[in-house]
Amino acid sequence: MANQGSGSSRLPLALPPASQGCSSGGSGSSAGGSGNPPPPRNLQGLLQMAITAGSEEPDPPPEPMSEERRQWLQEAMSAAFRGQREEVEQMKNCLRVLSQPTPPSAGEAELAADQQEREGALELLADLCENMDNAADFCQLSGMHLLVGRYLEAGPAGLRWRAAQLIGTCSQNVAAIQEQVLGLGALRKLLRLLDRDPCDAVRVKALFAISCLVREQEAGLLQFLRLDGFSVLMRAMQQQVQKLKVKSAFLLQNLLVGHPEHKGTLCSMGMVQQLVALVRTEHSPFHEHVLGALCSLVTDFPQGVRECREPELGLEELLRHRCQLLQQHEEYQPSLLDVSMCLFPEPLVCQILVPDHETNLEELEFCEKLLQTCFSTPTDDIMDR
Repeated sequence: MANQGSGSSRLPLALPPASQGCSSGGSGSSAGGSGNPPPPRNLQGLLQMAITAGSEEPDPPPEPMSEERRQWLQEAMSAAFRGQREEVEQMKNCLRVLSQPTPPSAGEAELAADQQEREGALELLADLCENMDNAADFCQLSGMHLLVGRYLEAGPAGLRWRAAQLIGTCSQNVAAIQEQVLGLGALRKLLRLLDRDPCDAVRVKALFAISCLVREQEAGLLQFLRLDGFSVLMRAMQQQVQKLKVKSAFLLQNLLVGHPEHKGTLCSMGMVQQLVALVRTEHSPFHEHVLGALCSLVTDFPQGVRECREPELGLEELLRHRCQLLQQHEEYQPSLLDVSMCLFPEPLVCQILVPDHETNLEELEFCEKLLQTCFSTPTDDIMDR
């Protein structure tokens, strides 16, 4: 949809040929090869060639651009700018729709049509704002103020999750937009949505926007800490929504790798014990990310290692049992693949079995790393040094 604005104005298919006068300076001397001296055969010949080349007069200045070439260039530039202008107009139209007040005393059908129009405007904006220039223009048009102030906490869930998605789309990897969004107080609202919203889609999109505001963004991470974001993240991992659990654990792992200075804070919150409790739940692909976060928490951090070695956790026995299960699964996987290849098309087998195989390998590696890090050191004294 983002190309609707620019698709109607096409660039000229080819650049017109340059005038003969412009090209004669470079090709006239080589016609027939008569103007080219023979290559030097020794050092003296090379020196003479350099002296001769240095003494030649410079090429004459190029002739003025032909009218045909000038017209082509103007059309190309106009087409490029026209596409951008049309997309900005599309964004303005969307913002006009979103700025309208809800129809007073409207009937059910009218309210449904109004909501559908607003949802369509948010979807088009999300598509257009995949382009960073459009995202910057959207913010200059005060679009972010409208999203944060009115739509993040709107009544219909369809408006809330689309607003959160648009905030994340605009914010990812653009520091200036991230700073504006943080200044509007969006992170507090997004954390509230992640923690309390009854709609799963809203919570997933809120987590996406939070991730875009705190990863590689120091100011966002500081706000996240002040708002007790790690506790919200842990509660999200304890929910029944698989996508929410996986993405929350992945964000936690990413933050631990990028910001190891916060490991002490997480340990003081009881994060080790809560992660181990999650590993004890019914096995799922989500465990790969939980174990990855636990690995990141104990790497080069003696306090985390000591907490993992507390006897009441029973982590060593849990990890060894998990390793056995995963190794047995890996031994079974090749025969399962062979049978499946005979029964199903290859793309379907790759779609279903190969990702599961890779996930199990990752989980097995995390289990082995935790065993090595936490339970292979002879004494606690060595870790305390």
